[in-house]
Amino acid sequence: MLSKTLFFTSLEELQSESEALRAFSPSFVIAFASPTFFLIPSFHNTLTEICHNCIGCSTAGEISGNRVFENGITLVAVRFRSIAQVKIYHTRLQDMNSSFSTGQSLADDIDNEGLRGVYLLAPGVDVNGSALLEGLTTKLPENIGISGGLAGDYGAFEQTYVLHPEGVDSRSVAAIAFYGESLSFDYSAHGGWRSFGPARAVTSATANQLFELDGRPALDIYKEYLGEYANDLPASGLLFPFEVLNEEGQPTQVIRTILGIDESSKSLILAGEVQQSHYLRLMHASTDDLIDGAHRAINGITHSPPNYHADCLALVTSCVGRKLVMGDRVEEEIEEIDRQLTGQVCIAGFYSYGEISPLLNKAQCELHNQTLTIMLLREAT
Repeated sequence: MLSKTLFFTSLEELQSESEALRAFSPSFVIAFASPTFFLIPSFHNTLTEICHNCIGCSTAGEISGNRVFENGITLVAVRFRSIAQVKIYHTRLQDMNSSFSTGQSLADDIDNEGLRGVYLLAPGVDVNGSALLEGLTTKLPENIGISGGLAGDYGAFEQTYVLHPEGVDSRSVAAIAFYGESLSFDYSAHGGWRSFGPARAVTSATANQLFELDGRPALDIYKEYLGEYANDLPASGLLFPFEVLNEEGQPTQVIRTILGIDESSKSLILAGEVQQSHYLRLMHASTDDLIDGAHRAINGITHSPPNYHADCLALVTSCVGRKLVMGDRVEEEIEEIDRQLTGQVCIAGFYSYGEISPLLNKAQCELHNQTLTIMLLREAT
């Protein structure tokens, strides 16, 4: 497998390299870019001319190599050496309430014969990410890993975009399906956040809208904890996500972040669902905590047999909340991944509004928040 990642500060820079990229004959390309590029028709045209098998999304930050950028385009191009192939599938999300059925619809289209893995990109606003993923997984083979994330718009939570071979849309959901016995995948996810305060019972919730904690309006409780940060909701919610605990009060390793608030119902709109049988605790983190989380994510893969110090593509999805906490030190979590992967490694990805990945090499996929996730793709030769 041959792969390369490039970063462009303008569409003109990408277009100047398009001929060389076509000559590379990629099996597929993925573009992670600033939302502004998705409003330019020639952006989509340029990508499909490079390779028809293309998907992409708007971001809250672009990852290329061991660097983190803003307001540009990260392009990753991959060419398989074997007969491995990809197929691109896409559908359209009507509204948040149709998230589950949208996932099912996409899964209905995916050819399961020889399927090895799926990389998914979806809208980052007006979506129930966990319901979308649940709908997708109900109709895919249980052993198939799904990775990817929800698009971003630099923390504005207004308009995100997903690109596929047929066009660009703020409501599109697109996936790359990978086929071929020569392909192998490894997955890992870790946060690094610390919980604080009491665990509170979810006493009223519908899908991803949280109405009550311990019988009180969820928004009121959340504002009490945030203090002066409450004036900046929902953006400040990225700094204080929820840890999800099960019925026995034990951590589930799932984090939920706040995407919006509803003052009329005093509720919180979360990036994914919570259950009324569960408990929630507030979380916070330091930069060192989050860098340690990145270390744990990549360390879990590189220290599992067999030896993964080999040519591979590392697709990284990290949460915009982590980026806000780390500030100028945000590149350190990507540098930690680069440090532990040796050989010809291509690293690319984006900062998102939700991260999709199994935990360490487990088949069951989760929608994560405030988490760094990694998918390693390798091809046997």
